[in-house]
Order: sequence, then C-alpha cells, then structure tokens
Amino acid sequence: MTQFKKLDWSLVISLLLLGAISCLFVHSSSVNFEQYASSFIIKQFLFYVIGLTIMLGISLLDIEQLKKIGWPFYFLIVALTAGLIVAPESIARTINQAKSWYQIPFLGSLQPSEFLKFAFLIVVSKVIIAHQEKNVRPSYLADFWLLIKIGLIVLPPTLLVYRQPDTGMVMLYMAMILPMIFFSGIHRKLLVVFTAVPLVIISTLVVLYVRFNEFFTEKVLGALSGHQISRIYGWLQPYEYTDSSFQVRQGFMAIGSGEFVGKGYLHNNVYVPEKHTDFIFSAIAEELGFIGGAFVIALLFFVIYRIVVITVVARDPFMTLMGAGISSLLAFQITQNIGMTIGLLPVTGVTLPFLSYGGSSLLSNFMLIGIVMIIHNSYKGYMFKVGD
Repeated sequence: MTQFKKLDWSLVISLLLLGAISCLFVHSSSVNFEQYASSFIIKQFLFYVIGLTIMLGISLLDIEQLKKIGWPFYFLIVALTAGLIVAPESIARTINQAKSWYQIPFLGSLQPSEFLKFAFLIVVSKVIIAHQEKNVRPSYLADFWLLIKIGLIVLPPTLLVYRQPDTGMVMLYMAMILPMIFFSGIHRKLLVVFTAVPLVIISTLVVLYVRFNEFFTEKVLGALSGHQISRIYGWLQPYEYTDSSFQVRQGFMAIGSGEFVGKGYLHNNVYVPEKHTDFIFSAIAEELGFIGGAFVIALLFFVIYRIVVITVVARDPFMTLMGAGISSLLAFQITQNIGMTIGLLPVTGVTLPFLSYGGSSLLSNFMLIGIVMIIHNSYKGYMFKVGD
C-alpha cells in the first residue's frame, strides 16, 4: 500500500485514460469493414493490465538495482535481435516485408527491438555517468572517447534492427540517445560537430532531391529497399504514387471527414489499412473530430510534461539522463505518428504511444514509465528549498 502512495497518480490516471481510449478505438477500428475475424479489445486490455503490472514491478526497484540489470538485459535483447536473422519462419515470420517478431504460443508476437529502448536507456546513462565521475575536468579526447563508447553500444544492435528493416525504430533510438548525449556535459565544440553532421546529411538529401532528382533517385534511393522507396514516394507525391500512398490518403480522408465534432463512436466509414495500429489517430479524429483529437494530443503531452517535471525535481545526473531520453523519445514518437497520419511526415510504422494496438510497444513504454516512477520514488526533498 505504501508503494502505491509513492506513485505519481496524475501520471497513472493519465495512462488509465489513454488505456480506456485505446481499448475503445482499437475495438472500433477492428470491427468495421469485416477486415478481421474479431475485435482486438480483449488483447489490448490484457496488454494494458500486464503493462501496468510491469510498471509497478519496476517501480519497486531502486536506482542501484536498476543499474545492475542494465547490462544483462542489454545482452539478452541484443541476442534476441540477432537471433531473428537465423530464426526459422515457424517462430519468426516475415510480416509486411519485415522480420522483426518472434511468434509466442498463446501470447502472440514479441518484438525484441522495442525492448532495446529500455536497455539503451540504462546502459548509455551508466556509461555517461561513469565518464563524468572519472573525468572531473574532461578533455576533448576523453569526450570523443565517450562518443565512441556510446556508438559501440548503440550502433551494432541498431544496424541489426535497420536490416530487418525497421527504419522507424532506428529513428526512435536516435530520438532517445541524442538528448542524452546533449546532457552528458561534453565540450560544446564537439556537440556542435556532432549536431552538424546529421543536419548536413539531411540538407544534402533535400538539395539532391530538389536540384538533382535523377542522381537522388539512382544513387540515394537505389541504396534502399523497395519497401522503403515506395514509402518515401508515397509521402512526397501521394497523388501520383497512388498504390504506395493508399494508407496515407485514406488517413487524410478519415481525419478530414471527422470535421470539428466527429461522426460519433463506431460511426467510422473510411477504410484505412491497419487502422487499429499505426493509424489509430485517424480513427479517433474521424469519430471524435478535432475536439477529440486535440484532447488526445493534450493528454499525451501531459504525460511528457509530468515526466519532465519529475526529472527536474529529482536533480540527479543519472535520473536526468534517463528522464531526458524518455521524454524526448515519447515526444518524437507522438509527433512522428500523428505527423505521418496527416501527411507531414513519411510513414515509418511508428506506433502512437499508449494508444496503438500492439503488445511489445505497449509493454516497452510501460517499462519506461516504470523508470519514471523509480525517479519519482527516489526523490526525498522538495522542489523549492529555503536558500535555493
């Protein structure tokens, strides 16, 4: 009972509200159009119950116990991710041209790449804190060596995930790791160089696409898989590449048809493939309109707001790194998912946190919230003290 009192209840209540919305719209999205044999609401409800249980279990740990499980968990998940390469189709089927899941009897599928987020968060934070403690007055060489160590931890499993292929998950890892590096205290000049490299790459790609389209198509897109190329063109030119942009265009139609107040629950009549997973926001906006969509977005960002507040109050370097990684990851994931449903960003297969159907995604996010609860429980003082 004491442990329950230590939880951040505003965060818990927000997650319960998101759970109710998730179950309602997973059901609504999967019962129309006779696309599926039955609704996914029972499975989603069970995933939520398991996720909340895992969150509570993790919240019972203290920071030192959390640090101890970091490396063993990292090696376990990396091994499972690498195992997908050689796993037979009987236990690791290729779904939507990606081999990312293990098939678990009675439970469904397990996506190891989702749980790499939890492993990266702890291990990278440990490495950064060890670096800070060892180098009270860090040099450029020491900071550069820190970046190499982080690269050695993150890049090998990330390349395995990219090979599946799962570009969306790779983007999530980067969205989590980059803010942690920013808060690691490395020299500003190194940070500028580190930040400039991806910006230069993105700018170069934009220039190549606009000014040298032939070269862009042949050399840049030629290095990607056919599935990735079709998604890019479906985003850039949705009304010319109609096959690859079908899901996006239907998402436009569903969201737009909801107008201001929506059509009402269970009254969605625009077919969107896999509406209950990556495109669940289109179902919410279609049935609840702008008002419902805005409420859901506000609720999601309230969760991020609470994570940031809890992290700031903790005032601990290790907790700050983890809190920064979690809040940045969720903010990016929400922006990417909703952005792709309205055509602002390319479709990447990124789920909408705590709303999209999917056990691995939901459980991994609850594991991250479990860490937030540890941070909340670890703080024993007050945000404002006399003399501050």
